[in-house]
Amino acid sequence: MRIKLINPNTTMSMTEAMTACARQVAAPGTEITGVSPQMGPASIESHYDEALAVPGLLQEIDEGERAGMDAYVIACFGDPGLSAARELARGPVIGIAEAAMHMASLVAPSFSVVTTLARTSGMAWHLAERYGMQRFCRNVRACEIAVLELENPASDARARITEECRRALAEDGAEAIVLGCAGMADLCAAIGRDIGAPVIDGVTAAVKLAESLVALGLGTAKGGEWARPLPKAYHGLLSGFARI
Repeated sequence: MRIKLINPNTTMSMTEAMTACARQVAAPGTEITGVSPQMGPASIESHYDEALAVPGLLQEIDEGERAGMDAYVIACFGDPGLSAARELARGPVIGIAEAAMHMASLVAPSFSVVTTLARTSGMAWHLAERYGMQRFCRNVRACEIAVLELENPASDARARITEECRRALAEDGAEAIVLGCAGMADLCAAIGRDIGAPVIDGVTAAVKLAESLVALGLGTAKGGEWARPLPKAYHGLLSGFARI
């Protein structure tokens, strides 16, 4: 089984870290290929960043289809371009926010999301509503750590995120934590041990969901909304995306 993990930002060090986490949980025989697009933002922390990350992401899906990939993981908590990617892909495409929220609801009656910057909190709430997870989601809490600062030891990211997770348990009534950034993947196990509650990282959760769907022989439905895009011309910088 071949799963392509796509980090929609262009920071390869972060891609390598989350790919290592994905490989740790993958079943024997599952091959994880981690990539970043050739174009896009260095990190995704706004609607603007998210919109401009999607073309590069879709290029990676297209290349994955030509290479015969079985499934895809979109490794950004905003799940950018998820429906568009599903239109292109034959196999399953899993967004990490969708995966993490659903996994959390299976192990606890409530969860809080702990994310990076407060400006992205509304995006997380929107996804909780879209995925039918609002009744489980107690709160979305921000640590005010920029995404790229997660890789900076001087940011003391692990301690700050862990403390916010503790506050979520104490103040929100949450019984599990969803980490709201793919760049937190390598902190998940340590934070779970520190706080004594389930902590779900979307990267690893998405890999296990993708494996399950492929093993069940389930691909993306192509009879309606997620059918292949209609053939038409595109112009300017997007001319290479035409489906002709």
